[in-house]
Amino acid sequence: MSQQSPSGNGTSYSGAEPAAAGESAPLGVPLASLPLASLRRRFGALVLDWILCLLVASFFDPQQHVATPSLVLVGEYGFFLGLFGQTLGMYLARIRCVPAATGAGVIGVPRAVLRGLLLALVIPGLIMDVNRRGLHDRAAGSVMVSAA
Repeated sequence: MSQQSPSGNGTSYSGAEPAAAGESAPLGVPLASLPLASLRRRFGALVLDWILCLLVASFFDPQQHVATPSLVLVGEYGFFLGLFGQTLGMYLARIRCVPAATGAGVIGVPRAVLRGLLLALVIPGLIMDVNRRGLHDRAAGSVMVSAA
């Protein structure tokens, strides 16, 4: 089931749960019109990304310093989210990270790094609003949606 974006830009979204009625992003795109990603898919993507980060960190840091996987996660988010809108885990879980203001496109490298830094702290990811946006999403101006 597919529905037309309210902005009329030809973008279509499919198979998702609507956001809370009435809430909108800063530039007026209603979050209710976006197909929000489920918490199950978001958590699954994070687990896959974390496993990848542990593997990469063990390759670059044989002594396994405690901060190395977190730094790899921030780098992975900065590169993949900033340029492509998805990490490998998000791709496999069929979700994307998009700007909340437009509902399409990529959030850019600086906002993706900010999102990754806050997510690495864990607590911002656990505090969510009714639209399933954690503090890391709100600070970066992003929202997780189902990929078509």
